[in-house]
Amino acid sequence: MCQFYRIVRFKMKNDILMLNGEEIRSLLKFKEDELINIVQKAYEVYAKNIYSLPHSTFLKFRNDDKNRIIALPAYLNDGFNVAGIKWISSFPENVKIGLDRASAIMMLNSLKTGRVKAILESSIISSKRTAASASLAIRCLQKDNKIFSIGLIGCGLINFEILKFISYSNPSLKKIYIFDVNIDKANYFKEKCNNKFNTIEIEIVKDINRIFMHSSVISLATTVSVPYIFDISQCLKGSLILNISLRDLSPDVIMNCDNIVDDIDHVCRAGTSIHLTEQLVGNRDFIRCTLSDILLNKISPKNFSDKVTVFSPFGLGILDIAVASFVYKLGIKKNKGIRIEGFQPEKSF
Repeated sequence: MCQFYRIVRFKMKNDILMLNGEEIRSLLKFKEDELINIVQKAYEVYAKNIYSLPHSTFLKFRNDDKNRIIALPAYLNDGFNVAGIKWISSFPENVKIGLDRASAIMMLNSLKTGRVKAILESSIISSKRTAASASLAIRCLQKDNKIFSIGLIGCGLINFEILKFISYSNPSLKKIYIFDVNIDKANYFKEKCNNKFNTIEIEIVKDINRIFMHSSVISLATTVSVPYIFDISQCLKGSLILNISLRDLSPDVIMNCDNIVDDIDHVCRAGTSIHLTEQLVGNRDFIRCTLSDILLNKISPKNFSDKVTVFSPFGLGILDIAVASFVYKLGIKKNKGIRIEGFQPEKSF
């Protein structure tokens, strides 16, 4: 190890705490309840309008419509008192060479000096805040119904994390239907699920309509860039679609559902299904409310008992920094990570 890096207790104002992926994975093990609560509190602070959340910035590349890197800056007040930025890349072809599609890093800043105080691997934070948000949406939007079966479209890390959180919060879960255009990914996902959830039956399906017909909760977590689902008439009445990847559903499908989002301005951009629908109809009236409105009891969770509800979370940076702040404090408490000593000068001039 380089002589400038030592694993010691973090305490100096000019030092930076750095936590890698395995350390973060260890710190967040069995922390599902805490993470769901943190995400809920972040949404509640959002609803009180004591935050700053600029639009995320998409860095794209010439003649490349697949790969991108996104910057998500955010500030969260009211007990969190944290600011930072997530820098997350999505390169779908990575999976062909044995790498994860997404990689990410997070920086947290001191609100006293503005200086960076932590650098954290953030793909794990990102996937867990996404799963916690999805689990919270289920708790809010399906709270009167036990969940016996769910459907997962897209067999990657995000849906695996979502499944972990759903199974933790819903012990009634007995059956999981999974679909992926890549059958090898589906088989690998099933193997991972069998190892993790040995009391739950896993079925790979070849037709997503089978998922619609048998699942009260459906999670879409794919890498598609344009809609391919044009008909959900086979969906169970009152079922919930977690529109995590945001671009799977056609505008016609969106128009005929009860639509809940995390932030209206954020989700109505970047070619999401919600954005395409807005462009088609010329307004946002098809969006009923935000999840925060429901959390604060401003609006009823269910407006139409027989309609399919679609929750479309753009993925707010406030959730990332809320979870990252939790990880940062755990890292200090448990003396984890590497302290980069004297990274920032006392005074340059």
